[in-house]
Amino acid sequence: MKGIIAGLALGASTLVTVAPAQAAPISPVESVKKQLSPGHGVRISMTSRSFTDGKPNVVTRVTGSMAFGRSGVVASDLSVRYTSGKGTKKSDKDLIASLHSSRTIVIGEQAYVRGGLHSEYLPEGKKWLRSPARHAADHYPLIDIFDAELLKKLVAGAKQVNGDYRGTITIRDLAKSRGQKVDDRVAKVKVGYLLDTDSKGLVSRTVSEYTLNYGVLGSSRNHMETRFTGWGAKVKIKAPPESQWIDAKDLADAPQDPANNPIDLLGQNR
Repeated sequence: MKGIIAGLALGASTLVTVAPAQAAPISPVESVKKQLSPGHGVRISMTSRSFTDGKPNVVTRVTGSMAFGRSGVVASDLSVRYTSGKGTKKSDKDLIASLHSSRTIVIGEQAYVRGGLHSEYLPEGKKWLRSPARHAADHYPLIDIFDAELLKKLVAGAKQVNGDYRGTITIRDLAKSRGQKVDDRVAKVKVGYLLDTDSKGLVSRTVSEYTLNYGVLGSSRNHMETRFTGWGAKVKIKAPPESQWIDAKDLADAPQDPANNPIDLLGQNR
């Protein structure tokens, strides 16, 4: 009997020592890096909501595709539209109504925009306006997961729960990833973020939110959610035919588009 008990105890001890260790989470940095293959890309769907003194204002929706190169995104095709949030003041609704939907194709250093505020200024026969690609960043997600250094910083500075990463980062650090500068008065404002990842470690969703306080003038809050689907799908993005576009420098008296992203509104240098 003693031999049987000893044998059972030994067996139990063996089972404890050989139990497999829990697998370490897959790094989003490495997972995204592996997706960066020419001819492939990802689809994005972004919703950005702004609130003034707690009341909803403009809602911006962006949908489309991004194409990859070896080092990151080399082209994108994104459509943008604006709507008013419930409870928006009539004066604000009129402003939002004046913001035309648009489609922007970015290839390398050039951006081609169809629609938007400039559409009525185009000469007959032209459908697109070409301008420097840096202007198109206005409608990109605030959290740029394709910047390897930024993504590494976000992961390292976050608390991780079940493959999701939650943390805070300053507006200054986010602007750095775009090579931009922001006004010193808002540079230290903290942006709360969430990175959701799937079983392969790929980012499936990002959420960012921050609030700007203007003292007696009130406050504004921005909430942005971006979903990523179809990782690795074949993506081919072409520029419009040259006969259909005109260069921005050749378009006189064109207005500046006020519908910029949060970083732009904070005073970065273009």
